[in-house]
Amino acid sequence: EARRQRRLLLVVVCVALLLDNMLYMVIVPIIPDYIAAMRGGGGAAGPSAPAGGNGSGGGNRSLLPARYPPASGGNEDVQIGVLFASKAMLQLLVNPLSGTLIDRVGYEAPLLAGLAVMFLSTATFAFAENYATLFAARSLQGLGSAFADTAGIALIADRYAEEPARSRALGTALACISFGSLAAPPFGGVLYEFAGKRVPFLVLACVCVLDGLLLFVLAPPGGTGARANMPVGTPIHRLMIDPYIAVVAGALATCNIPLAFLEPTIANWMKDSMGASEWEVGLTWLPAFFPHVLGVYVTVRLAAAYPHLQWFYGALGMAIIGASSCLVPACRNFGQVIIPLCGICFGIALVDTALLPTLAFLVDVRHVSVYGSVYAIADISYCVAYALGPIVAGQIVHTMGFAQLNLGMGLANVLYAPVLLFLKNVCQMKPSHSERNILLEEGPKGLYDTIKMEERKG
Repeated sequence: EARRQRRLLLVVVCVALLLDNMLYMVIVPIIPDYIAAMRGGGGAAGPSAPAGGNGSGGGNRSLLPARYPPASGGNEDVQIGVLFASKAMLQLLVNPLSGTLIDRVGYEAPLLAGLAVMFLSTATFAFAENYATLFAARSLQGLGSAFADTAGIALIADRYAEEPARSRALGTALACISFGSLAAPPFGGVLYEFAGKRVPFLVLACVCVLDGLLLFVLAPPGGTGARANMPVGTPIHRLMIDPYIAVVAGALATCNIPLAFLEPTIANWMKDSMGASEWEVGLTWLPAFFPHVLGVYVTVRLAAAYPHLQWFYGALGMAIIGASSCLVPACRNFGQVIIPLCGICFGIALVDTALLPTLAFLVDVRHVSVYGSVYAIADISYCVAYALGPIVAGQIVHTMGFAQLNLGMGLANVLYAPVLLFLKNVCQMKPSHSERNILLEEGPKGLYDTIKMEERKG
């Protein structure tokens, strides 16, 4: 019964992550309408018009490019960039609070609250009629994601405490995120074309309600008294200054910078440098979905066979990302561009799938096994990249050039890869309170640690 329940909870979390990413990407087809209205065009651009899109932190990384509508001035581009960055910005601000709250009240209640806020955000999207409402809905989604994404990933780490089951479960969640990025634009485009702009959002809102009801049936918040048996989690500020967790967080942020910065810039570069057509720009990122899933699968299998090499899989992924980023400016046609983009997504899959379980492992070894704050830190790492991408990337291209942007991102990943050697010894240790005390060079603090130490001695 317990194993079946945790599988159903994994389904709930995966659906929540899928919905979060789909909700962001479904907006892509309707952006031209609002841009045309703001320009006074008065007409609908239709789902086939160029639109913007990029992913954001905690598992919201899209695999499709941001295709901004051509504008006579820079104001529209700024508005679109701020719109797509608003989720990550608010999520970045809320995550420290959400992680602390999750550690205090448990995982189920914040996850349910996050789904409720996401439902409200989806309904607001459905009935939005202007840019201000879109901005409010997008920001509201960031608030829901700060709770739903962080609590969901932490819940998986808590229920799947043993390896390799934990890596498989987290890998499944990452695959759902990438699938949402792939499925959302055609899903939204088709329904928008034949049923109207509200229907895609209403469908997602219904799925969100069903997911919340399933969660409420499986694990009613506060109904089981499980929170009373949970230890007090380590404060998020102490986790942030842990050198091992800081190394992982830096790797997660660095490896996602190429994706976050390329999405809003690569479309214009392809049109200017190789005369790419609209369909070529639209299909550029679609093939990258498959190497992303392949990277998740390969890392899960390798982690099961050689769990002590998690740091190496992350370092290898960052090296692949760095090399692929440097190759992008050298491409001369549509087919060539696909290859380095697939390499970037494959490398990101290696890094995420290897290091997300490592965060839970580090908490088990060095701190108390409560995971809300540590995955809030991971979400902050993603948000740093995806909040800056839509706003900063275009300015860097304008002042320094597209090639220099890619070379800088590639060099950053290649230089950071050896830093993961710092995790080598930690990943070889088995989680136990005795090793935790050796690593911290201090005795047990608090009643919970003291009782556990006495139990081990007994």
